[in-house]
Amino acid sequence: MPNLSTALNYTFADPSLLRQALTHGSVSTGPTTSYERLEFLGDRVLGLVIAELLLQHFPDEDEGALAKRLAALVRAETLVDVATEIGLGDHILARGGDGKIAGAPGCLADACEAVIAALYQDGGLAAAQEFIARHWMSRLKDTLQPPTDAKTLLQEWAQSQGYDLPIYTEVGRTGPDHAPVFTVSVQVGKFAPAEGAGATKRVAERRAAERFLEQMKTND
Repeated sequence: MPNLSTALNYTFADPSLLRQALTHGSVSTGPTTSYERLEFLGDRVLGLVIAELLLQHFPDEDEGALAKRLAALVRAETLVDVATEIGLGDHILARGGDGKIAGAPGCLADACEAVIAALYQDGGLAAAQEFIARHWMSRLKDTLQPPTDAKTLLQEWAQSQGYDLPIYTEVGRTGPDHAPVFTVSVQVGKFAPAEGAGATKRVAERRAAERFLEQMKTND
């Protein structure tokens, strides 16, 4: 996979690691041949490297502010953006040739984490750090103030108004297994619930929170 090696700026000593990182469960022969186990490791490696970068670049911020930055940088949407930048979807091995599985946001995010783990296992932490720094540094520096997730904003608003914490409920799921769309409803106090949809429950919850906050602004 010379094109991907160029995008990664890395040549694997053990190419089987990269192959595993790009193998979707639909064509694997077991848990050790798909990217799922590597994805588990890659998530932790990414979090560690990003946390260290945040400590270096924001020495005066407290833990709460750093946590907000970390959450934004390791979330699925950011992983999908990076995966798209390096053309990862063109290299994912999945059932069928139409690219629907390989191009699904969830698959791209998972495979990106798996590639990070493969870099870590093949070249050590330095290899993973180089890749992460190259693709995350501009994102890390772009936001002068810590980003605030809509779910956090809604929770803070609910508490400030004396209401219980927001309640998120999955109300629907559509689409095939490889590209599901979740619909989530959020309820706060006596107010009308709001719904959001996304490729993961977390994304759907965030969009529901955004919709609820928009409703409150409209009602003001």
